Amino acid sequence: MLSLLSIALAFFVIAASPGPANIANATIAMSQGRKVSLIYGAGLSVGLIFWGIVAASGLGVVLQNSVYLLMVLKVFGGLYLIWLAFLSAKDAMHPTKTNLQINTAPKSYLNWFMKGVVLNISNPKSVIAWMAALSVGLGANDNTMALVSGVIVCVVVGFIVNGLYSVLFSFSGVMSWYQKANRWINGVVAGLFTLAGFGLIRSAFNRGAP
Repeated sequence: MLSLLSIALAFFVIAASPGPANIANATIAMSQGRKVSLIYGAGLSVGLIFWGIVAASGLGVVLQNSVYLLMVLKVFGGLYLIWLAFLSAKDAMHPTKTNLQINTAPKSYLNWFMKGVVLNISNPKSVIAWMAALSVGLGANDNTMALVSGVIVCVVVGFIVNGLYSVLFSFSGVMSWYQKANRWINGVVAGLFTLAGFGLIRSAFNRGAP
């Protein structure tokens, strides 16, 4: 249970941090309304599932073949989270206005859904985020069921995050607040990424820890 909670928290921080997909979803929520944004967000979530399957397949091979490969993967995942912390800290110290330009021409609901799917599938960096999050709660003794459970948890978290963006940013004035609070948001995200990154690296050298 604790391992799944760790995975959920790690994936939530990664998925909720400001990025192209979240900014696009927020913009659509404000310009096209909540319903269109929820459909677009569902597409984003489905796109994430694709990379989740890719990441889980790779982790499954690692878990079956080598404890040391898992250790290396955890170190790599920890360094990736620390790199994300650096980027967030940099944005916090030198905040810039978020680019909200996006093509909002009228489309069918299916087109909005597919646009979300394509956006996340076209970003192979997502597989790194998946592997980093899953590695937080997985240990060398975990089996395939534990890995599948971790993937399911991340899928649920992904849908929740995209849904939250759709709901919150469909209220008027939210983006204005978001722009003003950007420095603090990035600062908090940087701190969370740092803790998760060093925690993951530490767990790589603790054989008994997940």
